[in-house]
Amino acid sequence: MNDKNQRSDEKRILEPKTTTEEAAFDVTLRPQTLGDFVGQEQIKQNLSIAIEAAKKRGDALEHILLYGNPGLGKTTLAHIIAREMNNDIKVTSGPALEKVGDLAAILSNLQDGDVLFIDEIHRLNKTIEEILYPALEDYALDIIIGKGPSARTIRMPLAHFTLIGATTKMSMLSGPLRDRFGHSYHLNFYENDDIKKILSRNAQILTVKIEPDATELVATRARRTPRIANRLLKRIRDFAQVKGDGQINKKMAGEALALLAIDELGLDEIDRRLLSAMIEKFSGGPVGLNTLSAAIAEEMDTIETIYEPFLLQIGFLERTPRGRRATSAAYAHLGFDIPKNNTLL
Repeated sequence: MNDKNQRSDEKRILEPKTTTEEAAFDVTLRPQTLGDFVGQEQIKQNLSIAIEAAKKRGDALEHILLYGNPGLGKTTLAHIIAREMNNDIKVTSGPALEKVGDLAAILSNLQDGDVLFIDEIHRLNKTIEEILYPALEDYALDIIIGKGPSARTIRMPLAHFTLIGATTKMSMLSGPLRDRFGHSYHLNFYENDDIKKILSRNAQILTVKIEPDATELVATRARRTPRIANRLLKRIRDFAQVKGDGQINKKMAGEALALLAIDELGLDEIDRRLLSAMIEKFSGGPVGLNTLSAAIAEEMDTIETIYEPFLLQIGFLERTPRGRRATSAAYAHLGFDIPKNNTLL
């Protein structure tokens, strides 16, 4: 396998964003209730209270904003909320809403209590966003008919619906839109014990036998992200069925992970190449994101949203006003000697 194909495969495995071909796989493993949803305990408690209160009043839930890194369960929570409220959910995304008519068509077909889920809500264009404001506050849609001096506005009443917005970039959401959400929840990376619970649950759904020490091994490589844990489980299941008897033990899981080039901390070849470039080419940093992007031939947005969050979480990378910097932990993990004159580490 050449380097280009190898890099593509690695990105697909540890990419926290979902891919089209695995959408059905994700639906199969998706929890159906708040009780089945593992982790994010404080968010679940707050949502449970809000849902129960809304049901007792017979009202729609207040609008909800979910933000955090890809793969942490924002879409899953949106579906669970709709199910717990016994209502339907309509799913779309910011980039998909190109025209006012697109939004109007969706809103006009919602029933009382329905949930509208907009993924990547920070990518809504400004025109759509402004049309959304009265829909969120007054449950009404202002439609302009005609042009010029003869133009007039008609206000169309809407059902009392709940908007659930999801974003990975909270800072890109405009203040007026952010203020219209009654609930705002930040999804954190998961603890290792929660990832193990997710793996054990999903192995049962997939009718795969996985030993506890294998579950522990896979959990430590899953970058504290359920979607990546599920993806690794699927790959290791395939490996065990081809190379063994279909059961996953620690040895089988270790061999599969070695073949995928995922090390004991969950770093893949691209992570190691990014850190190595910082250390070897830029003396550990600080180095600007644009320069680092050019050095490893990866897009700046990919580095910032896909690779950096996990490296920051495990203490291998830090951001400074002058740029990115590799830490002493990164030096040690990759086997580099820390320069004696490096006072930043």
